[in-house]
Amino acid sequence: MTQIDEYKGNKVLTIKRDENDKYTFSFGVQKAKLIIENLEDIKNFIAENDKKTTP
Repeated sequence: MTQIDEYKGNKVLTIKRDENDKYTFSFGVQKAKLIIENLEDIKNFIAENDKKTTP
């Protein structure tokens, strides 16, 4: 689940696992652009290192 918040006058996107998640992940526009630009590398990183999917 996501929501748009504000931090020091700037909009940030906050990602939560669920409504009660106390460990949220937030980032602004510049980091969101970096994530999009590097999405394939992020997917590869997960595929190679996620203990749930790696045999």
